[in-house]
Amino acid sequence: MLRMEIALFLVMAFVAYMYFTAEKQSNPLHRIFSVLLVVMLSHLALDASTLYAVCHLDKVPLWLTEVLHRFFIGTMVLLTYLYYQYIAVLIQMETGKKRKLDIPAKVFLVLTEMGSFLLPLYYQVTPEGNYSYGPCAYMCYAGATFYLSLCTWLLISNWERMDPKEKSAIGVALFVELTVSVLQAFHPTWLISGMGLTLMTLSFYLTLENPDILRAELTEQKMSMLYLKSQVNPHFLYNTLDTIRIQAQLNGDKKVADLLMRLVDFFRLSVKVDRPMVALDDELELLEVYMELMCYRYPELQCEYDIDPELGGVQVPNFILQPVVENSLLHGLKNKGYRGSVRISAQKTAHNQMEIQVCDTGSGFAAGKKAAIDQMLENYAKQPAKLEGNSIGILNVQKRIKLLCGREYGLSYTENETGGVTAHLLLPGKEDIQ
Repeated sequence: MLRMEIALFLVMAFVAYMYFTAEKQSNPLHRIFSVLLVVMLSHLALDASTLYAVCHLDKVPLWLTEVLHRFFIGTMVLLTYLYYQYIAVLIQMETGKKRKLDIPAKVFLVLTEMGSFLLPLYYQVTPEGNYSYGPCAYMCYAGATFYLSLCTWLLISNWERMDPKEKSAIGVALFVELTVSVLQAFHPTWLISGMGLTLMTLSFYLTLENPDILRAELTEQKMSMLYLKSQVNPHFLYNTLDTIRIQAQLNGDKKVADLLMRLVDFFRLSVKVDRPMVALDDELELLEVYMELMCYRYPELQCEYDIDPELGGVQVPNFILQPVVENSLLHGLKNKGYRGSVRISAQKTAHNQMEIQVCDTGSGFAAGKKAAIDQMLENYAKQPAKLEGNSIGILNVQKRIKLLCGREYGLSYTENETGGVTAHLLLPGKEDIQ
């Protein structure tokens, strides 16, 4: 049996090495899983030590056996709590629903950890093998039952709103751990709890936290972004050049040179693809150049800005504002002959977040269009990479925000009471996003 514990420790040590040395974006899920891996390794080391001590009660001092065993029980309860936290945060990021069970979960964690170190612990010697019993040992079963029940409830209550890959991975992991826990409860001498926890962790790693999958997603988004930038609406380029040509024919003044310079500025700024994240000021600089050219083409088009000056250094995904504003122009103000205004604002929100709004006075959504857009943005992960179509811009924006900032952030739309549409970009309010 001890050989199995050693093998499980080596497997998890290899997983931890692969995970911690891989390139990945930092978000709450990754941070919880990182802690989970560290606790898992500690638990397996204690599992092997405790197993040896319990099986050799005549050789190992009883006080040392109890110390190892109590830490073993404490880390097991902590692991099941971390599984709950991981699933709860994943569901919150996926569905936007607040976590309502955190306080009872934390209170139960404190009580069970205290019980693990204070309650009596006894040992039973049998021909099949030795095992522990008593109030302290039962804390293992109480902790596992409580947190696995919470995880199961979260999965069932959010089943329809979760991504198929995620709910399948969580469902399989919970089934395996519940099965192992039941077998362990009915056969205390089997001592297979470490195997169940290892299989559960591996299930999360292989399907939800695999660095190769994360790198592949990051590569896909970078390629989509490169394609998007290389395909900046050609009509915009042609029409702008035509406007400059007509202006040159009408008068040979300095305005022509200014327009050409701004056009050059736009393309110079738009091809900066080496950085996934840029300061908000840099993103706004590109947008301002774009809107200057559009407002010159369409004199009755106006653009307003309301930017909190303290947010200028906040890091945002590169090239997310221009596609959103262009979408407002092409699908809102175009139908009104580009007569109206676009207002771009950036303000702080609660919890150190930032919201950028792009509000237009256009014609609004056509019948059924908003529902289709909402569906596309909500199920962004299931949408294949698009190389054509009107929604390529906002779909790529949504995917890159989710990937680079976290699934709790993203793009959404609302309809204005006075007409037109407002795009809402919820982003972190920090200046040092990794």
